[in-house]
Amino acid sequence: MSWGITGVALRPGAEPIDLDLPGGEVTAVVGGDGAGKTSLARLLVGLDLPGTGTVRAPARGALGFMPSGSGVWGDLSIAENVDLVARTHGVRPDGDRIRRLLAAADLDRVPRRLGRQLSGGMRQKLGFCLALLHDPELVVLDEPSTGVDPVSRTELWRMITDAATDGTAVLLTTTYLDEAERAGRVLVLDRGSALYAGEPDRAWTAVRGTVREAGPQDGDALPGWRRGRARHLLVPGRLPDAPVPDLEDTVIALTLEHRDTAPAAPSPLVPVTVPADPAIEVRGLVTTFGSHRAVDDVSLTLRPGQVIGLLGANGAGKTTLIRTVLGLVAADGGEVRVLGGPVTREVRRRIGYVPQGLGLSAELSVAENLGFVGAVFGVDLPVPTALAGDRDRPIGRLNLGVQRRTAFAAALGHGPELLVLDEPTSGVDPLARAALWDSVHAAADAGAAVLVTTHYLQEAEQCDAVMLMAHGRVVAQGAPAELAAGIEAVEVLADDWSSAFRTLGAAGLPVSVDGRRLRVAGVPLDRVRAVLPDAELRPVPARLDEVMVLAAS
Repeated sequence: MSWGITGVALRPGAEPIDLDLPGGEVTAVVGGDGAGKTSLARLLVGLDLPGTGTVRAPARGALGFMPSGSGVWGDLSIAENVDLVARTHGVRPDGDRIRRLLAAADLDRVPRRLGRQLSGGMRQKLGFCLALLHDPELVVLDEPSTGVDPVSRTELWRMITDAATDGTAVLLTTTYLDEAERAGRVLVLDRGSALYAGEPDRAWTAVRGTVREAGPQDGDALPGWRRGRARHLLVPGRLPDAPVPDLEDTVIALTLEHRDTAPAAPSPLVPVTVPADPAIEVRGLVTTFGSHRAVDDVSLTLRPGQVIGLLGANGAGKTTLIRTVLGLVAADGGEVRVLGGPVTREVRRRIGYVPQGLGLSAELSVAENLGFVGAVFGVDLPVPTALAGDRDRPIGRLNLGVQRRTAFAAALGHGPELLVLDEPTSGVDPLARAALWDSVHAAADAGAAVLVTTHYLQEAEQCDAVMLMAHGRVVAQGAPAELAAGIEAVEVLADDWSSAFRTLGAAGLPVSVDGRRLRVAGVPLDRVRAVLPDAELRPVPARLDEVMVLAAS
């Protein structure tokens, strides 16, 4: 049975959309703030009614829904959450299916732990189990992995793929385009309009222009965005022999063409006085909480103009390392020097910091937040042009993209020599993310040193170097391309991908889905061939998320 929508307008004035959701397939919906992702999800599960067209969805008893907040009750334990939802659907909370789901999510070990005590990854996996425990024909997941670390996202995707192999139709909304590339189908939305629907690796065919890397002869007339140290441009017309853009570049290009506009330019920066010494020098750093070593013998050197990324699962030690470097947490061993010495009040005035929580007051407007931060640093922080339309609106009423642009303006406005960013683009759409990274690179080009943590692995290519952390230690470091050196994966192309997925999983191999192909990382090709002798196999370079999963295991 195929579910979906026909002739439905997601917002007034937008073109009606058709979308089929066949059983046994994963469809990813991507787009920026206000694109219509959540509206589509709510229509499919009956929380909203369409103004035009029809919605084809199963009865409520055969429908699963995971809202963007996971749908987990914080004051109930895992077992109590499961019991409540199971009884709502008229199924036994101790049935075999539920036991298998909880075991696959690794939640069966802690049934009495409260929902609010779970890590972000565990909470999202429990939310997925709750949406799936009654064996629905269609499951709708609204941004199930936003803010979740790459290792937990990999585990969540295995569960999503398991659901699809059972014949369930899966629709998920996401801001992570590396996830959308794994889906069998993708729908690209902008302002309620469908820009592309089909296989992810064919999305580039919908771009009218050409995406290419900027050369020295190119000025600023063409719309462009940064991908690491390179700048990518959207050129009118289809140029012959141009390289095929990835989904990140494709979605940015489609959005720019639809809006007929260019990304907002970075705000002018206060000139940075570049010191001769490294911005950060850490040697043998140890930070403990009781008997737990959150940071265990870590060393780091960050120089002016350099961008270093910290990657790792939740609990790997990234945020604790940052907070220790900034003097917000006391070190228990090792040496920390920031901008040439210990972290004093005067040193902090030379640092720009965007914490996970953004550090903004929800009750104050954009202008008031910037005015407050400016007063702290003794400078005038004007409202950037890109935020002018929201200058007098309270931060708490604005979308996440505007909030993050405000946090960046607050961190960059006083011309810091060191910029520290803790997951600065989590949940932000591709176009807004590109604009934020333009600001980061502009600061680095001006001489600022940048230390950034991220859960979005495609952002690793924005960094000059990457440090991969696991269990409080640095397990790998170097340029992004170097981290996967020497690690291979096996790509599997089988006539029946769902059967191949189950067979590989039953053999204990770390299988993941990649569109209509499967991947097995860190396992010799001969071992995969022994499990699937009739499948088409070929060795491919490992992806960074696969390297992280192997390092964390």
